[in-house]
Amino acid sequence: MSKIAVLGYGVVGSGTVELFYKNKDKIIRSAGTDLDIKYILDIRDFPDSPYANKFTKDFDQIVNDPEVTIVAEVIGGLKFSYGYVKACLEKGKSVVTSNKELVAEKGAELLKLASEHGCNFLFEASTGGAIPIIRPLHQCLAANDITAIAGILNGTTNFIITKMINENMAFGDALALAQKLGYAEQDPTADIEGHDACRKICILASLAFGKHVYPKWVHCEGISAVTLEDVMYAESWGGAVKLIGSVKRTDDGKILPMVRPAFVCDNNQLSHISDVFNGIMVYGDAVDEVMFYGRGAGKLPTASAIVADIADAAKMTVTSISQTWEDSSDDSFIADYRDDVVSVYVRVKGVPAEKISAAFGTVEYLSREGQPADELAFISPAMKERDFDAKLEAIDGEVLGRIRVLELE
Repeated sequence: MSKIAVLGYGVVGSGTVELFYKNKDKIIRSAGTDLDIKYILDIRDFPDSPYANKFTKDFDQIVNDPEVTIVAEVIGGLKFSYGYVKACLEKGKSVVTSNKELVAEKGAELLKLASEHGCNFLFEASTGGAIPIIRPLHQCLAANDITAIAGILNGTTNFIITKMINENMAFGDALALAQKLGYAEQDPTADIEGHDACRKICILASLAFGKHVYPKWVHCEGISAVTLEDVMYAESWGGAVKLIGSVKRTDDGKILPMVRPAFVCDNNQLSHISDVFNGIMVYGDAVDEVMFYGRGAGKLPTASAIVADIADAAKMTVTSISQTWEDSSDDSFIADYRDDVVSVYVRVKGVPAEKISAAFGTVEYLSREGQPADELAFISPAMKERDFDAKLEAIDGEVLGRIRVLELE
């Protein structure tokens, strides 16, 4: 029998315990061995819980118990989680986690520790919630040369943008609604400034391309500057604004990971993903493109991925040789986003069309309902971003908005 410890009993932790006992018989059949939860670590008391006898406040009790072979870390952050996970791996206990910050910042180190101690570090729930993406990348798509990944990786920002699109809500009103419904924290910075999506694309990039991509190396922009006017122009253009996390291999063999708002055209499936759902496109030389879609967060969706990893960990007798990557000492393999060739949507005020033509040449002008006479919006020709920046500066006008156009195919 494999005994399990769950570190943390918040939303995801309680969902993990609930789902495990709800479907315990099926999970045991899948694992091929008997399983049970022995400990739940939390600093709070839960005297009325049906699992009250399993709670402990003493991590040492867990890490020193030889019966515990699998640990589910659902505390989040780095302050406690990193030390706990490291200690468990050093004891040869497999760890499964939903902690994207932990994997994005410490993944290479923890994977190496798991290999050295004959156990596993699994993190399907760290990226995409219920969406299976980690396992397909290193197993199902292993025959492919992956060239790019792009996705909507944050349900909160997608909910906000959906409200702006469908109900003409201003950004601030949509954010307030997301907070009221529990989709956004009272401090929503990690979501709306792209930090959450950044950690997730770091994990996907590291796994797909084999070297650890640290968040500090990723150019990251959020949606706080996106306006209702920008959303309306995107619709008139034939697409939608989405917060996209992406990584692609560049012509010089480097990789370019980014997080930014993007105009996504209607013929790309990502443009139609709404509400709190996530979608991830993977581009490979054999499959062309495949899409993974589902709920990207939430109590039971995330628990689904955690419990699946628990079952996998119970089945494994050796360390996975495919779910891994090398550490990176520098960012020399990361391309400069300013050298990327892009088309960009621009909204300006008080700039004559002649000045725009002089700077950019032929552009695609857009229109919207209620467009002021002194406002112009256009899509630039494709060019290196650093060249675009120079041309935009040359028109010497008030720039009200600029959003890149997604082009990965």
